[in-house]
Amino acid sequence: MPSQQVLEEKSSEVDAIKDILKEYTSIGIASLKKVRASQLQELKKTMQGKVYLRVLKNTLVRLAIEEMKQEDLKKLEQFLDGSNVYLFTSLNPFKLALLLERGKVKTTAKAGDTAAMDVIVPAGNTGQPPGPIISQLNLVGLPTRIESGSVWVSKDTLVARKGEAIGEQLAGVLSKLNIKAVELGISMRAVFDNGLVIVGDQLKVDVDATRRSVEQSNQEAFALALEISYATKDTIKPLLQQAHQKAIALSVSAAIPTKDTIAELIRKANSEMTSLSGAVDKAKPKAA
Repeated sequence: MPSQQVLEEKSSEVDAIKDILKEYTSIGIASLKKVRASQLQELKKTMQGKVYLRVLKNTLVRLAIEEMKQEDLKKLEQFLDGSNVYLFTSLNPFKLALLLERGKVKTTAKAGDTAAMDVIVPAGNTGQPPGPIISQLNLVGLPTRIESGSVWVSKDTLVARKGEAIGEQLAGVLSKLNIKAVELGISMRAVFDNGLVIVGDQLKVDVDATRRSVEQSNQEAFALALEISYATKDTIKPLLQQAHQKAIALSVSAAIPTKDTIAELIRKANSEMTSLSGAVDKAKPKAA
């Protein structure tokens, strides 16, 4: 009976997973490696109403996918390993990944951790007194000097590149210097969105760089539209202003009086008259 009960519970859970898979347009799979329970709980709170988070057994998800007999969903099977949290949502996949990235926190590294960014130890006072710390800093490639009774790093030094494993010695040094080289949080492995699988690296978007690129493209497109006189709701006003200015200039050049050109024509005539009068005054002595 106990085994029968277990089978019934598994079957019931598989059915529940199938219902969830049918309900949402986007299914995210994120790694729970080095994720603290407190972080997961906090993420659930911040995403409530936007994303439904569930920690599910990969075997049960695989069974649910097989029973649904949807070829598209089988694309997820390559990610059904390790410790995962499943995110069900109708959000844009890139917005979902961005929410997870913003939920990450930086912390000091332990041996074997991966650097989340290029780790640079800045020049300056370490706050450490002379002693064993000098050899520890030198072993990881940091140039040092002693000044005012403290150990100083002589220059900015790159000690680990993004993606590199951090060794035990370096982890210890970074901890003493309070340099946070790793990020804790949920890392998106893949998102299944309306039949398309987008893997982790493809989901990363530099929002600031993208905004700058869009702004620059918009400025260039606006300038080109003005240059070729292409009328849109954004260009029609400056195009009309340009046309009006050119029409005024042409009317003045052709001496065509209108309510917009008459003042400029009178000023022009007065200027020409003054210039001619001056030329005549200069010519009189010569004639005499």
